[in-house]
Amino acid sequence: MKIEYGRTADALYVYFKEKEVSKSKEVEKGVIIDLDENKHIIGIGILDASKRFSLQELANVNIENIPLEGTPLELVHQ
Repeated sequence: MKIEYGRTADALYVYFKEKEVSKSKEVEKGVIIDLDENKHIIGIGILDASKRFSLQELANVNIENIPLEGTPLELVHQ
């Protein structure tokens, strides 16, 4: 898993797996999940990250509670 924050774009991206994105779905304004061909979550993008999190939180992102495997979500089948 890899986490990146781009200050210029103010975007946070969490990569769960290095796979090709088959579909992206905006699940909330500014929150986009990327899915593989099996509809498993392989990444999450968060726009306007500094408005959602403090810069201190962005600097200290804790990945301990983030699962390494995404699971299909009912809403991505819509």
